[in-house]
Amino acid sequence: MSQPNTDLSLIIDTVCLPEGETIQQFFARIQQHHWSMLLDSANSVAGRYHIMLWEPESLVTAQQQKVWIENPARQTRIQSTLAPLACVDALVQQRFAGLDQTCKQTSWYQQLPFVVGAAGLCGYDLGRYYEQLPDLREHSYRCPDMAVGIFTQSVIVDTHTDTVYHCRLSHHAPLHQQPLWQQPAAPANRFALTSQWQSNLSQDAYTQALAQVHRYIVAGDCYQINMAQRFEAGYQGCEWQAYRALTQANNTPFSAFIRLPQSCVLSISPERFISVNHNKVQTKPIKGTRPRYPDKTRDAKSAAELQEAEKDRAENLMIVDLLRNDLSKHCQPHSVKVPHLFALESYEAVHHLVSTVEGELNQDSTPLDLLAGAFPGGSITGAPKIRAMEIIEQLEPHRRNIYCGSIMYYGIKQDMDSSITIRTLLAENNQLYCWAGGGIVLDSQARDEYQETLDKVSRILPALEQMQ
Repeated sequence: MSQPNTDLSLIIDTVCLPEGETIQQFFARIQQHHWSMLLDSANSVAGRYHIMLWEPESLVTAQQQKVWIENPARQTRIQSTLAPLACVDALVQQRFAGLDQTCKQTSWYQQLPFVVGAAGLCGYDLGRYYEQLPDLREHSYRCPDMAVGIFTQSVIVDTHTDTVYHCRLSHHAPLHQQPLWQQPAAPANRFALTSQWQSNLSQDAYTQALAQVHRYIVAGDCYQINMAQRFEAGYQGCEWQAYRALTQANNTPFSAFIRLPQSCVLSISPERFISVNHNKVQTKPIKGTRPRYPDKTRDAKSAAELQEAEKDRAENLMIVDLLRNDLSKHCQPHSVKVPHLFALESYEAVHHLVSTVEGELNQDSTPLDLLAGAFPGGSITGAPKIRAMEIIEQLEPHRRNIYCGSIMYYGIKQDMDSSITIRTLLAENNQLYCWAGGGIVLDSQARDEYQETLDKVSRILPALEQMQ
């Protein structure tokens, strides 16, 4: 379609990728570039769109309680006085204000997610910018607490129709005229682990931590705590190769690859945090896990046990109540409902118990107001949330960083989607970090909870070990 040749005109074209490449093969051409992102539905049944992003026009990062706005082209970097997500919101509104209305009337614009806007990651510790929390653990990661780019073009693949769209402001050339079209995938050093995986908690230490959680629950401090252990291994080579191996072993709808200047995030998350589409709000907390088995009879029995488990249902219900409260902060009165409670969702490694909470966004709130008001997700903190986060800071040996945060996009249609970054790895300084946790309630058994954390990484840690 033709548009006026101005910076504030939006163009959406259908394109064919070079030589029949998949979006993952096309993204490999730029995977080594800083701030390249692939929000990847990983060909899962629950996912539909892949979104490829590169060369953001401006950047918003949050680190050590400061928020920075950077414009790479102008080589400027200034500190913002706004809260992190409010800063992102303001930049999106400012950059895309006055956008030509012609393209907005098309079916493509109405159908596609995101189109252009903001996307990136929010680490678990972004919650510290909104709540007063104890500072007991070392700040040992290079990955920021938040890293979001403002993107003025995207490539979006509709996996249901196999249609590829190039969405761009009109100052960008058509995709086939851009440098990445002629640029082959850069040769990559073969990925391999250089050490065995090591946990930051032995089974005995994990059991002792759960005993302390039990004491807090008995004392009435909390009802549930999400307790995690962190696995670490050295590695060498290309992180993109590791990500591709993980997505081949785990088809999950909220997979993502993000390369930052000093870090790389590889996520194969199955869990939605919050989505907003036409002011309709949805969150889908996961609480309750059982392992998958090759034997169909044993696998079906594992799923049935999960659906009938009183402990897991109670744990799920606690988080549903917490999220109903969080969504109510920015949803219209009486609009928050629970249409699906304790539904079974099955993935490559595990069965999950998943509920759905929905609402209607307030007219005077934005999706990022909603995200900030509910961050981090209740399914990976516990209840009540702030006390749970205080206990997590006390009991877990290291900060979580990207783990249990979110990867999100916020498009110009005021649409948003976000994941909970479970089953997510952080790569930096030739060290690879991967976490696994679970919700601890009064009747939790330490041995079972410890095994659940191992079940959750059973298709992650071995998949990377085999690459050697």
